[in-house]
Amino acid sequence: MKRSFHVATLGLSASLLLSTALHAEQWIQIEAQPSLTAATEAARRYATELPNVVGFELPGRWHAIAVGPYATEVEAEAARQQLRIQQLIPGDAYLTDGERFGDAYWPVGANIGTLVTPAPETPSVATTAPVEEVVQEAIIVPDETPAEARRSERELDRPAREALQVALQFEGFYTSAIDGAFGPGTRRSMSDWQTANGYEPTGVLTTRQRGELLAAYNSVMESLSLSPISDETAGIDITLPMGMIAFDAYNPPFAKYAAKDGSGVQVMLISQTGDAATLGGLYEIMQTLEIVPMNGPRGRNSDSFSLTGTNAEFTSHTEARLVNGAVKGWTLIWPTGDEKRHQIALNAMKASFTPTDGVLPDAYGNGAAQDIDLMAGLEIRRPEKAGTGFYVDAKGSVLTDASLVDSCEKITLDDGVEATVTMADGGMALLTPSASLAPMAYAKFDSALPRLQSEIAVAGYAYEGRLGAPTLNYGLMAEHEGLAGEQDVLRLAMTVLPGEAGGPLLNGAGSVIGMLAQADDTARTLPEDVAFAYDMEKIAEFLSANGIVMTATEGMSEMSDEELVSVGRDLAVLVNCWN
Repeated sequence: MKRSFHVATLGLSASLLLSTALHAEQWIQIEAQPSLTAATEAARRYATELPNVVGFELPGRWHAIAVGPYATEVEAEAARQQLRIQQLIPGDAYLTDGERFGDAYWPVGANIGTLVTPAPETPSVATTAPVEEVVQEAIIVPDETPAEARRSERELDRPAREALQVALQFEGFYTSAIDGAFGPGTRRSMSDWQTANGYEPTGVLTTRQRGELLAAYNSVMESLSLSPISDETAGIDITLPMGMIAFDAYNPPFAKYAAKDGSGVQVMLISQTGDAATLGGLYEIMQTLEIVPMNGPRGRNSDSFSLTGTNAEFTSHTEARLVNGAVKGWTLIWPTGDEKRHQIALNAMKASFTPTDGVLPDAYGNGAAQDIDLMAGLEIRRPEKAGTGFYVDAKGSVLTDASLVDSCEKITLDDGVEATVTMADGGMALLTPSASLAPMAYAKFDSALPRLQSEIAVAGYAYEGRLGAPTLNYGLMAEHEGLAGEQDVLRLAMTVLPGEAGGPLLNGAGSVIGMLAQADDTARTLPEDVAFAYDMEKIAEFLSANGIVMTATEGMSEMSDEELVSVGRDLAVLVNCWN
């Protein structure tokens, strides 16, 4: 049944007076809608029962529906209470000064003025009689007393009581069960909320305070617009924050939901045919993506994994598991600084995720495109620097060029084993892996200086890991000292790339006789076929000072090219510097 609305009941006039002091006045905000269409329909519906309904744009592309304006907060609060009693507005409608209101979108062309109470008519009197000035005092409408608040609270049903506990929990004041029972824990949380919001801490929320608390929570929930989604193509049912995202594309193994209206939020549903090996491969690949920052907890077992990564810009959380011959899961990416909404969305996704029939094919539309720096259209994270080191003992200690590992937030070896810098000095650095390794080979050193013009080789990652294996680069021993007469440097006649610095210098028997040094960054330009290496005396002094027992060559004979390549590849290790 349509409700009738009588202006007289509120003691208000329907007249509008033009006013330019919008933000000095008060409004009753009834609700907010994420879309202009829905907001316009709501404003039109309220206007059939209420006068002076105005729709305003809000920040973040939301749209408010409000009644007013009123000249004072007292008038606005009196009107709000009367409208609630008549059940013409929601219980969580609240007062606002309109500071956040933008342009009016409804009604079109409306002049926004102030609702006023008409002054009483002045009686007709003789012109000679004095006219007595009529003064109308403002009626002060105080907030409820604790006793009144308790009485109004008793009228709440259980869902309404639980809603208040949920809102208190969202604001961080309530940590117990959502049971609708207002015991000591709930009372304490109400008191804490009142204190934090400038109210007297009575432990009993007034009707106005309850409306303010619920309005703040409902505003957040409306912005999230959590909605159950059934993606039949991916075979996943899940609740997603559709107020923040919109479906974008299928790029196997992902169904991508991109950020909407600049929210910065992204979701990817994971769906692919596979087994435990597929799950393990996805776990490793996900950690190479830019959307999964390096810092954060992660774990894996035989049939599931989880990944959390956080940096200064966003947090990423991924969960995936094996389900009936398929890998199903999801990733949520959320900007930092919005933790409350992030946690609500994360909890909803965890609780609702349900694999169903259906799985994404191996290639779907753009998913068939291949790029060495992309995986399903997502950028793969690359190290800031990558170069070469080589194993110097059976525990997997690595010697490398110091400039490669200078100022690295994280250092990894080959397949992702983390390492730390034990010592860096004289252009060399010693790396210790986080766990003992068992390298296929480690350096056997020969202290004898190679003959001038004899052939030497360097094993290294000339292309910084893009080839997946080290290369062997050949040259000649040009001189047993540097260009300025340095006695701990060997000059080589060979063309090298920066990624080879730190690689082992080998003689024809496969023995290590030095370490390739990074070229000096000077203004002097040298010929392309000039390179330098640290000699054995310098290496031995550095390793001995750091507790590394060197293994000497045992009369090895000249090797074939194939044998030398094999030794070089077993010795060299890819060193990655991450920031």
